[in-house]
This record gives sequence, C-alpha cells and structure tokens, in this order.
Amino acid sequence: MSRHPSLPGEGLVPPPGCPAHGMNDAGLYRLPEAQNPSALYEQLRQQYGPVAPVLIHGDLPAWIVLGYRENLDVMRTPSRFSRDSRRWTAFKENRVAADSPLIPMVAWQPLCVFADGEEHARQRAAVVDGLAQFNRRGMRRYVTHYTRELVAGFAASGTADLVRDYAEPLPMLVVSRLLGIDPQDGPALVEPTLDLMRGSATAAASNQIVTQTLEELVARKKLHPGNDLASRLISHESRLTDTEIVEHLRLVLVAAHQGTVNLIAHTLRLVLTDRRFRGHLSGGQMTLPDALEQVMWDNPSIGIVPGRWATRDTMLGGQHIKEGDMLLLCISAANVDPEQRPDLSVPMRGNRSHLALSSGPHECPGGDIGRAIADTGIDELVALLPDLRLAVPETEIGITANWLTSRPSSLPVRFSRPRSLGGTEVTAPEPATGAQPLPVAASAPPAVPAHTPSIPKQSWWRSLLGR
Repeated sequence: MSRHPSLPGEGLVPPPGCPAHGMNDAGLYRLPEAQNPSALYEQLRQQYGPVAPVLIHGDLPAWIVLGYRENLDVMRTPSRFSRDSRRWTAFKENRVAADSPLIPMVAWQPLCVFADGEEHARQRAAVVDGLAQFNRRGMRRYVTHYTRELVAGFAASGTADLVRDYAEPLPMLVVSRLLGIDPQDGPALVEPTLDLMRGSATAAASNQIVTQTLEELVARKKLHPGNDLASRLISHESRLTDTEIVEHLRLVLVAAHQGTVNLIAHTLRLVLTDRRFRGHLSGGQMTLPDALEQVMWDNPSIGIVPGRWATRDTMLGGQHIKEGDMLLLCISAANVDPEQRPDLSVPMRGNRSHLALSSGPHECPGGDIGRAIADTGIDELVALLPDLRLAVPETEIGITANWLTSRPSSLPVRFSRPRSLGGTEVTAPEPATGAQPLPVAASAPPAVPAHTPSIPKQSWWRSLLGR
C-alpha cells in the first residue's frame, strides 16, 4: 500500500519498465506532464488500484480517483469529501505559489462549487433557477441562428477547420448571450476561457480578462435588466452578493463553453472518421442524442475535475486518505473502469449513468444546455453542408490534451461550395448590430431571422454513409 502523498516518495518505486519522463525521483507521476493521459490512468490503475498518488503543478501531492464506484462515493458524500478548498493542506502550509496555474481552478471563491450544505443550496438555487428560464425549443432556434451565421462565414471557401471555425466559437456565441453579454464581446472570450482550463502560465491573466468582462456585465444589468442569467442572479431571492454573481457567471461561462466545445469536436470527429458510428446513426440504431451520450462515456469533456478535500482521515479505494488531502476526480478513467465496462466495444446508447456531468449535490445543472447546443449545432451543420469530408488523412488528426481536458486539435474539412444558402448568396455575414431576444420559457422562442437559410429535411446521415 502506498503511503500518504503529503510525503511523496517514501516507500514508492517506479513500476517496472516505466519511463522516467513525467516522474519525480521517487517514482510519483507529475500529472500535468503526462504525454498520454489515458495510458497513464490505466498504468496507475494497474499499479495502485482505483485510487493513486500523483503530483500536480509545483510537485504538490494529490490523489487521483480512477474507479467508477470510488468517484461516486466522493461525489455523493460531502461529509467526507468537501468542495471547500480552504481545507487543502497545501494551502494551509503556504505551498501553493501565488502565480500557480492551479489558482483559477482551486482557490476558494464565493460560489456553489466551493460550498457545502446550506450555503451550497442557497447559491446553487440561484443558478438552477436562472438556467431553467431557457426552454429547449427556444434554445434550438438560437443555436440554429448562430450556426448558420458561422457557416456563412466560411462556406464560400469550401474549406474549414471545424474546431477553430465552428466548435470553439458556437458555444461561446450562445452561452455568452444567455448570460447577457453583448454580441460583439462574446468572440473575444473564446481564447481566455479555453486557456483557463489548460492550466497554462497565462491562466491567471485569462481569468482576469473573463472576470473584468463579467463585472462590467453585472454593473450594466443592474441598470438595464433583461431576460438573461445575469439579470436573474441579480434579482434572485437567494440575495447573492455582487462578487457571488460574478463568480457564478464565470463558472457557467467557462464550464458550459469548455464542455460543449469538446463535446462537439469529439462527436464531429466520429462522424467524419468512424463508419460504424455513422452507420448506427444512418441506420436508425442510434439517434444523435444517443451519440452524444456515447461520446460523454468515451471522451468526457472534462477529463479531470479538481477537486475534493478530505474532511477527516478516511479510506478510499484501499488508500489511507488524510484530512486536508486533495482528490482529483478522473472522469475519463472512471467512465472506462473495467468493473463498470468490461467490454468497451459494447455501445452505451441512451445510458446516462456516465460521470461526465458529475453526480450528487454538485451535479452539473446546465447539462441539458450543452446537449442542446451540441445536438442542434451538429444537426444543422451537416444539413447545411451534407458532403463534409476530411481534408487530411484520419491519422493526421491530432489530439490536444492536457491534464484536465482533451479534444481533436483540428478537423480540416472540404465540402462543395454552396452558391447560396436558402436563396441567400454565400458571403461573410455583417457584424451583429443589435441583440436578439433570448429564448426564455415565459415567451415564444425567437424566430430565426428571415435572411438565414432554410434547412432541407433530408437524410444527411445517409449521405455521409454513402461517401
């Protein structure tokens, strides 16, 4: 049995045949340096079992939770595993550098993901109620509008990178508008939001850009409220402070954007490269919503969630966890736990018991929004460009992976250049000059503007399969 990770190295030796890269002298893996995270998780599982010691930025010790059951145990028992990062021993001992890339993700902030009990319930209620005002039908119309706008921007060239030109901007255009951000400000937040999750040296600066934008939003919405999340948080009976409002808007923006980007990118990669996947869709064995659930099993948008902190000495997965230890919830490893999925070739159609959206009191409240953006966006994209095909060999599709997330680096595609979309000549769209009404449950969903193309309802999955 390995010893407590607060003293890395004692009693630990590298596994036989293990490469030295990404390890310290005592044989503990430095998680952010892993070149192949999935392979590392399985190696750790074989060596330590469902819970393993690792090192994170600054050679700080932590436990990575690999097992499905063990992840559920941590997620569902806040009395043993708190979300309050002020419990972390490394914080108490001043071992976390002020400029550490961990700070934007794990430093305590006044929001629901760092709270437990009554305080968590108070803050979370405001977010849940705020998100509940957006109905799914209205959301689909909203996604449709921005999808057509993006496609019109690159359709004339007959080529595109579906990650850079589509998967990254679409969720930000939609989510930022749901928050109440002006249309012209949304695109500028794409790169800072992605950078936050990379754990890069610029993460703190990116966090400041996002925070400043949201502080300005809250000040504006106090004077001019609307049908948006910012206005709802301001007026909610939970009486959130200004700081709490900004932090919760940041949480929703970063989580919804990052998660949906990865979900769209992974699904499009399968559509373009996996004949069996396309065959199941075109043959009716699997719907697009089912396909999204399969992707969330195999390629969850957030691979690791930091973190939880032990409230007392306890046991988990055969390891002695001490009070104040950090735990990293490894969703990627839990979703492929051999005890849960002994045969990974068996499809998980319609099965929502994956952990991509967490579980327990901190389960993601905006999962349906991410699903709606991905479902509608992919459906609309391939209907507009039914002969999408990769512009490079499948083997050249790289994966951008870090210790928290992974997704295709790019998806270069070609397609027949349409002369027009719905009778409108294909040209780059004019910049938006005014805000459209948001799709809220209390009113009719916004109509798709007349100049955007109509969608022919055809079997585009069959056209993909036919290629």
